[in-house]
Amino acid sequence: MSFGRMASHPAAMLLPVQGAETAEAEVEAVAGRLAELLLSGSGVVSDSRAELEMEPDLTPRPLGAPRSVPEVWAVDGGQGLVADARCLEVVVTRAAVACFRDGAIALEEEGPLGVHLLGSGVRAPRSVAGVELPPDGAVDLTLLRDAAEWAAVASCVERAVPGSLVVVDGDLVPDWRLPAALVDDLLARATDRSVSLVAVTKHSSLARGGAPLVGQLEIEAAQTLGARFRWWVPVGRTREGSRWPRLRVVVARLDPDARYAFRIDLPTEADPEELLSALAAVSADAAFPGYPYPLSVADRLAACPAWLRAEVGVALDEALERASVPAEVRDRAFADRHRLMERA
Repeated sequence: MSFGRMASHPAAMLLPVQGAETAEAEVEAVAGRLAELLLSGSGVVSDSRAELEMEPDLTPRPLGAPRSVPEVWAVDGGQGLVADARCLEVVVTRAAVACFRDGAIALEEEGPLGVHLLGSGVRAPRSVAGVELPPDGAVDLTLLRDAAEWAAVASCVERAVPGSLVVVDGDLVPDWRLPAALVDDLLARATDRSVSLVAVTKHSSLARGGAPLVGQLEIEAAQTLGARFRWWVPVGRTREGSRWPRLRVVVARLDPDARYAFRIDLPTEADPEELLSALAAVSADAAFPGYPYPLSVADRLAACPAWLRAEVGVALDEALERASVPAEVRDRAFADRHRLMERA
């Protein structure tokens, strides 16, 4: 591959040949180091936030047959940027819920759309759907979405019938700015109601020797157990004294036809095989093998697509006009100059 500009381009001479050669050499060097990491298959197991005490044995174990439960509730959050003046932002968030019952999705809720103004000169909200935000400190889009999701999780724990699962997209670790006891209290409430709370991470930061751990375990499980097996591997537990909730972290492949395995967070006191078998019962959809189908529905519901952001943007512009903000002021505040220059 050549990193020089195409000769027909009017700016072809802006990148000297030696500059292209340097870039190619750097790519080769990075590829060499990356190959060492990806192919080593050994080293220390770690988590990006260093809050887990890792298990000494990461041997994949067979997972038993799927086990049905009365209901599986799923929660996922969505977010979007509506207007950006850099020092000021208008954003939207929502947390969607889906419920799987009697072999089909029985309930779909997009969740209320939250519209927020963020910026250094703006008084940030102090709570979202009853979840307290920090009284001082930065409030950003990530925190707003996280708070909305945990509020939806709490609602699902209350609505689920005993023996059910509540599944969260991501992990069971809240944003560090949220109350430390938030998930511990939810786990205790779930236990009181005989409901199990678990989380599934699509793209995990777990590593071994600096390389992605989940991919390594997928290859090792295929070699030791065979290509068409459900399996799981205990990876770690929350360290003593950690700010994190009391968790057990595993990696599991939930369907024999699944290409990928996932990180799954479970309560420490729960039987991992029992919960994973219940999760496997809703992870056999042909379109999403190995991933809980109710979560895929919640993901779709929670999305804040371009048309939705555009509708909110139009409504915002009309409201600003009613507030006597001139069109020129609105345009100069929120025009995307970078995009306009790219069109030139």
